[in-house]
Amino acid sequence: MGVKIIEKNNTRIAYIEDDQLLITDVQSCLDFIASVSYETGCNQMVINKSALTEDFFRLDTCLAGEILQKFVTYQVKLAVVGDYSSYTSKSLKDFIYESNRGKDVFFVASLDEAVAKLAAV
Repeated sequence: MGVKIIEKNNTRIAYIEDDQLLITDVQSCLDFIASVSYETGCNQMVINKSALTEDFFRLDTCLAGEILQKFVTYQVKLAVVGDYSSYTSKSLKDFIYESNRGKDVFFVASLDEAVAKLAAV
């Protein structure tokens, strides 16, 4: 897993550069949070959309809620970079919209946008 530290506005952000699938269920999410936090000391992380299982984006699996709850519980801010235009589910679009209005999880189109969002919270 390739990790790059980005610093902006006195904030250290871990950018996980891999495009491989990293989070497939709640346990892999917990392992991911622990590994990245331990290795980098960062509590703000950026991952590519491809690091999340596609089941995450099917809200009927409840996986998105369970995974994001772990990030919030462990006080880790997350930005997910990717193209979400291919998803047609109104529920998912609403979920992404509401997440982006908060301060814990962001779904963005670019790394620059992810860093800007995380550095502002």
